[in-house]
Amino acid sequence: MERWRGRVALVTGASVGIGHAVARALVERGMKVVGCSRNISNIQKLSEELKCQGQPGSLTAMTCDVSQEDQVAAMFQQIRQDPNLGRVDVCINNAGLAHDAPLLTGQPSQWRHMFEVNVLGLLMCTKESFKLMQENNVDDGHIILVNSMSGVRVVKNKAIHCYAATKFAVTAIREGLRNELRELKSHVRISQVCPGYVETDFVGRHVGEERAAEVYSSMKCIQPEDIKDSILYILDAPPHMEINDVTMRPTEQVT
Repeated sequence: MERWRGRVALVTGASVGIGHAVARALVERGMKVVGCSRNISNIQKLSEELKCQGQPGSLTAMTCDVSQEDQVAAMFQQIRQDPNLGRVDVCINNAGLAHDAPLLTGQPSQWRHMFEVNVLGLLMCTKESFKLMQENNVDDGHIILVNSMSGVRVVKNKAIHCYAATKFAVTAIREGLRNELRELKSHVRISQVCPGYVETDFVGRHVGEERAAEVYSSMKCIQPEDIKDSILYILDAPPHMEINDVTMRPTEQVT
């Protein structure tokens, strides 16, 4: 990770869970991190905590709903104009959500919301990150997509079928991006992480706290720290090697 010291990373969805853990870890390793979310109070608290600890990196909180094109554009302009930032070397697309909206009975507004955040938001942040990399002659950057096991298989649970469609789209985007980067003869790398059940508030927001408690009590789930470790592993790979996919799930997870 030494080669990333002093460089800039964008982490979307950094207020809780996986994004929060990743932002902390990158600051501890000397990176200048931009953490974005719709609500940045937790990111601001983490920034102050890391500063008080004397960590070698820094954390800048920025408000951004990645489903809103104007907010994404404004965030990247803010990064571009900040004299302490001015660039993006690593983009970690972590923001995502799910609604209980089956394919035959779900609400179109919920389908749309999932695609706007999980697919379009990811695309916009990726495009703008790469644009900043080009502007700053960054040819060794890295784009990491936090995907899901639902991006590589479909289970018999109607509550996540539309969510899985958005995550299958992310898998297709990952390979499409790799092809486009190679076509440009760019050395920017693209990777995705596909976890199974992770113990965050994600499941609770999706299917309710009672169901989430059942899931978390039925098995030892993956922790945000585990995903953080996989992302550090990807970033620490030698420049001549690209780790395309890391898939993980709790050993007791059946589906």
